[in-house]
Amino acid sequence: MALFDFLKKKPSFTKPKAVVKEAEKQLKKADKPVKASVVLPKSKKTAFFSYDAVKEPHISEKSTMSSEGNQYVFKVYPNTNKIDIKKAVEGVYGVNVISVNMIKIPKKKRRLGRVQGFKAGYSKAIVKIQNGQKIEIL
Repeated sequence: MALFDFLKKKPSFTKPKAVVKEAEKQLKKADKPVKASVVLPKSKKTAFFSYDAVKEPHISEKSTMSSEGNQYVFKVYPNTNKIDIKKAVEGVYGVNVISVNMIKIPKKKRRLGRVQGFKAGYSKAIVKIQNGQKIEIL
């Protein structure tokens, strides 16, 4: 059905015109029929830059106490992994990250009179950095 073709997934990467033209020139020059082998770059799975993994530092009494032991707490997006968070913290703050631990805070029921709702849940990451390095959050 041609009406719904716009709903189909389109290829995420198209061949650059320059690469295709160069491959065609090589085929014309060769006397023997040669298979064109064009190496195309692989597309990344993540659709964001590494510094987009971290939302903001999580400032609380417990997190400020843990910062004395070279552990810092950040609010992060729930779909990020530890590797992305490590790259983001190292890139933005210029420190060496030793380990990353993640915590998912669930949503909580809240009520105001007869109206019920939920307080949004979030994810946070505890990042441990090398001794002698600091992150200036405030």
